[in-house]
Amino acid sequence: MNRLDDITTRTGDDGTTALADGSRHPKSAPRFVAMGDVDELNAHIGLLRSRLRVHASDDDKAIDEFLIVVQHHLFEVGSELAVPGMTFLAAGALDTLDGWGQRYNAQLSALKEFILPSGTLAASQAHVCRTVARRAERSLVALNQLEPINATAIQFLNRCSDVFFIMARVLNQNAQHPETYWRGNQ
Repeated sequence: MNRLDDITTRTGDDGTTALADGSRHPKSAPRFVAMGDVDELNAHIGLLRSRLRVHASDDDKAIDEFLIVVQHHLFEVGSELAVPGMTFLAAGALDTLDGWGQRYNAQLSALKEFILPSGTLAASQAHVCRTVARRAERSLVALNQLEPINATAIQFLNRCSDVFFIMARVLNQNAQHPETYWRGNQ
């Protein structure tokens, strides 16, 4: 059975959309803002994966495989938002992000100053993913203030932004692209 036969249904032309239970709400409702931000992050990760494939080293392939796992977890977050009260994202998803972040951060030099988002196309896209993850996290926090949601989903997005910062640095390091440090008030 196909779940998505009709993509264009015209039912949202009035500015409303439906949750999985069929209830309709304004598209501007906090739950749908959060869903959109999570979806946007997933799309940006897809672009990052495409950039990684251009000059795919073994490490890039490993990062790509990790990103696929992250994308699946983001679909779980989206499912939780679409089906209020259901839990799809397991706490083990946090362990996956923490493990990756710790392993790769150990390969990087300590930061002496803030760095400017830049570098290779893939690293720059990882910085975009980082900022979109932060926005998605803020959207989930705002929704949680109105109605409780799975705390693991909020924590997952918090970890995502950390991981994408580390990933941007790793991608620049792998490409031997120097980081640009912020110079402050010089």
